[in-house]
Amino acid sequence: MQIELNGQTAYAYTGGKPFDVSLPCVVFIHGAQNDHSVWALQSRWFAHHGFAVLAVDLPGHGRSAGKPLPTIADLADWIELLMERVGAGDTARNASLVGHSMGSLTALECASRHPARIARIALVGTAVPMPVSDALLGAAKEKEPKAIAMINTWSHSPRGTIGGNTVPGIWLLGASRRLMERQQPGVLHNDLAACNAYTHGMEAAAALTCPALIISGSRDMMTHPKAAARLAAAIRDARSVSLDGAGHALMGEQPDAVLEALRGFIV
Repeated sequence: MQIELNGQTAYAYTGGKPFDVSLPCVVFIHGAQNDHSVWALQSRWFAHHGFAVLAVDLPGHGRSAGKPLPTIADLADWIELLMERVGAGDTARNASLVGHSMGSLTALECASRHPARIARIALVGTAVPMPVSDALLGAAKEKEPKAIAMINTWSHSPRGTIGGNTVPGIWLLGASRRLMERQQPGVLHNDLAACNAYTHGMEAAAALTCPALIISGSRDMMTHPKAAARLAAAIRDARSVSLDGAGHALMGEQPDAVLEALRGFIV
């Protein structure tokens, strides 16, 4: 689905079904240097079970035109603008946001800024704050292939590095690396810098008026489960799910478990 926003074309995958504004909407928001495809299983399930789905490519990512937005606040307002443009969440506050990593910060900020449109949020592989090391930021700016290798090593649990996915023949590290290599130069550093600079997370959490679900991997080295627990404690109505043995790349390592947690929360 192509959407015109601010003179630029934005892309959102609708899960194989036409987007129907009369249905409750689920907006999936990817993380740094990724695109809508990381939500393949989850977005298709919701689209085929009574929901309107928007698995977005953020600006400058995947099929969406323009430059990547430099701050989490900018991303949050872009999500709200996209929803407004297509009419998502206009009826009875019926939109849910699901975000991974950088996308989780975007979902949190969007829900706190635009509460009238959002029914619930699910934060996958999240932490507030979400600091990025100088070594990784420097590599992302000067030696992007090195940064991609670093992220993929840290994002997958030991089980994930040798397979992990329940679908035979899928190599998680290779698939993730290829996805990241498809993005435009400079996107990775922009995204990591946006995560590192975001300081409004705890205030957004305290202001949140909708329920939240936090899904964490017990072996996550990028957003540690302890940080996710601190975030959950700051939210008025939050529940947490821990996926045993999963790393940061939750949707790849344990796609069915992520879907099951989302179904229990949204449906």
